[in-house]
Order: sequence, then C-alpha cells, then structure tokens
Amino acid sequence: MMMTLLFALEETPLIPAIEVDPNSVTPGVVGFLATLFVAMGVVVIIVDMTRRVRRVRYRAEIVERLDREANPPSAGS
Repeated sequence: MMMTLLFALEETPLIPAIEVDPNSVTPGVVGFLATLFVAMGVVVIIVDMTRRVRRVRYRAEIVERLDREANPPSAGS
C-alpha cells in the first residue's frame, strides 16, 4: 500500500505546468537599468566614503603631529 502511494505521488505533479511566454516574465530593459543604477550608486557611495575616511584620518594625523610639536616630550622622561 505504501509503495502504491509513493508511485501515485511521483506521477502527479504538485504544481501544474504553466505555459507562459518567457519574454513576458523577464525584467527586460527596465530591470537592467534599475540594477545598473543601483550598482553605479553603490560604487559612488563607496568611493565617497573612502575619500571621507582618508580625509578624517589625515586630519587626525595632522592634529597629532601639531600636538607633538607644540608639547615635546620632556628629556627626563
């Protein structure tokens, strides 16, 4: 009985096949352009954030160097 049930499940598809035009279900030009704009936006944001991080790091190094020059360590320490 169990084997009969298994064979019956294998023969009947759980989801019936749907005949559709593959061109009507693709994202097309609009989907490509949307993906392209998102990717370009991500690249622009990454480049901008890299510049900002470098600028902040450089300013911190300059402030540290100026502090060392203004307050040199004492010779006895």
